[in-house]
Amino acid sequence: MEIRPTSDQDLDVFVDTVHTAFGRFPETPTEDGGGVWWAALEMDRGLLAMTADGRPVGTSAAYSFELTLPGGILAPAAGVTAVGVLPSHRRQGVLSAMMRHQLDDVRARGEFVAVLLASEALIYRRFGYGPATYTQRVTVPRNQATFAVPRSGDTSATGSVEVLRRTECREILEEVYDRYRRAQPGALSRPHRWWASEAGHPPISPAPRYVAVHRDADGVPDGYASYSLESATLTVDETIATDDAASTALARYVLGHDLVRDVVVRHVPPDHPLRWQLADFRAGEVSDDTDWLWVRLLDVPRALTARGWLTDGELVLDVDDPFLGEHGRYLLTIRDGKADCAPTDREPDLSLDVSDLGSIYLGGTAPSKLVRAGHIRAHRSGAAALADDLFRGERAPHCVHWF
Repeated sequence: MEIRPTSDQDLDVFVDTVHTAFGRFPETPTEDGGGVWWAALEMDRGLLAMTADGRPVGTSAAYSFELTLPGGILAPAAGVTAVGVLPSHRRQGVLSAMMRHQLDDVRARGEFVAVLLASEALIYRRFGYGPATYTQRVTVPRNQATFAVPRSGDTSATGSVEVLRRTECREILEEVYDRYRRAQPGALSRPHRWWASEAGHPPISPAPRYVAVHRDADGVPDGYASYSLESATLTVDETIATDDAASTALARYVLGHDLVRDVVVRHVPPDHPLRWQLADFRAGEVSDDTDWLWVRLLDVPRALTARGWLTDGELVLDVDDPFLGEHGRYLLTIRDGKADCAPTDREPDLSLDVSDLGSIYLGGTAPSKLVRAGHIRAHRSGAAALADDLFRGERAPHCVHWF
């Protein structure tokens, strides 16, 4: 078997192979080749697994993203995608060979973090990935959507909401999303080619959608909600807001829509205040509470010194990376929001797998939770609590981008 990189000439073979691996048939692209998920593929980052007689049996690819870290720092990240092996060639080492080849390539490109959306949770932990952001769906019956009267702060509404079709406001969506993702830990960039080629899920794809665009008091767009209405159910694909005022105004808009029985809001962060804003807390029914972005670190010292930190402290981490056959012990020292991370022979405070380090890296998973779960070993009293303080971010990480 050979693992080889792809080029633009391999696009049709690549797309056919990955669809066969998942038992699906490709959608029909638009006349200019857009409107399908693979329109944004970077074929110089793709891989094909080939049999000795030249038949493709596996695929993997990556996008060049920016990942927002705690502290508002933007880091280059490989967005792993289109990973598939034909059913006839599974459990023969094809996937492991592609994953190893891909991680080598990510490192060679100077990226210290890779991310993905896991189709199956059991697959990717063995390659060093850990769940790092989480998302929910909230369903609110329209007749129970009354907002509670705020007990503090200014209750007067500012700004306005304008309803547009998706085709009328692509530039606004692109600009607002980019402002949002730069301040939201866990968010990924959406390169212009995604919007231009209409690749991905709504509101990027050409699927017809209405968009509620919120503008601040000065008329500047600062939020949007992309939605559709069918069979008396209003479904919000994506809500993006650069502040709480815009988020609340958009929630009021979708929950106040006429001729609606239920409002379904997808991709709600677990710490979102929506349910608390309702007069009836139980009116917001949570479902599809699941992981979203998985994180894999490839250079522990570089990754830990790249992100921002809120608390000073010192921690010795003993990190095992069995897939790559690597092991390191590091002294993490944080002062005034900056970290230094260097090899050490001191006794460890915490011992953990690189996948667990990926889970706590963005601040969305408390180290103490993984200690209690038996994933991380704490070697001294207080080490888990200290790690919780150190790794927390200024806000919970969240990612809405599908890739």
